[in-house]
Amino acid sequence: MSLTQIMPFISTVVILAFAAMVFRRYFVARTPAFLFWGLGLAMFAIASFAEAYLALAWSPWAFFAWYLFGAALNAAWIGHGTLYLLAQKPWVHAVTALLVVGSLLAAYLMSQAMPTLDEGAFAPGLPISEQYGTKVLQPGETAPGRETGVVTYRGEQVTVVRGLLPLGTPVRLATPFFNIYGVTLLVGGALWSAYLLRKKQGPANRVQGNLLIAAGALLVASASTLARFGIGQYLYLGELLAAVLMFAGFLLAGRKPK
Repeated sequence: MSLTQIMPFISTVVILAFAAMVFRRYFVARTPAFLFWGLGLAMFAIASFAEAYLALAWSPWAFFAWYLFGAALNAAWIGHGTLYLLAQKPWVHAVTALLVVGSLLAAYLMSQAMPTLDEGAFAPGLPISEQYGTKVLQPGETAPGRETGVVTYRGEQVTVVRGLLPLGTPVRLATPFFNIYGVTLLVGGALWSAYLLRKKQGPANRVQGNLLIAAGALLVASASTLARFGIGQYLYLGELLAAVLMFAGFLLAGRKPK
């Protein structure tokens, strides 16, 4: 087993420990922010384990879990927790309802996509982030070691690198909306909190903790964006480093000043 295949298992352990601590805080404080952070992290852990499994063998249910909870939903749920922390207003409940409905719609779209999967495109040992989606091959571009084909897309014949999800699959089109929402809130909220604490001369550990959380969120968002454009070899490392940074930031921000 290579280091690339091991990293998702390590990420799963780190994220599960992180999620357990966040849920414990929720059961003590009953703060909605901790609930949504915990649910989002639980999704992250499920996706990370599915990712690790798919590095070894094919399973349609592992792919379903990886794409729905990892590629689509977890960032939005974690980010929504930050919204509850920063804006404790009645309208946030309406946004929560939209998030739940949107998540159910994403689950439905994913279930509709499952019968269309090109399972023959799956390559054991290759990170799922590098083969989950069919990609249009631009003129002069090559895809070493990957199968290509010609398909009709939007009325035109295009050469593609085969992937599990066909071009134009609705769930692929919906995914960026969840990610943009989640990453904007998580990164923006962490930076804004760090700024306010710095301005009010709050505890240095809380400022530093929020900066670590922002750095981790930016890191995993960057790795995920690269994967969406067909550069998926950095995703597992990005997820592991992001999990460690955000967990460290959470612990640091929650530590009582001496």
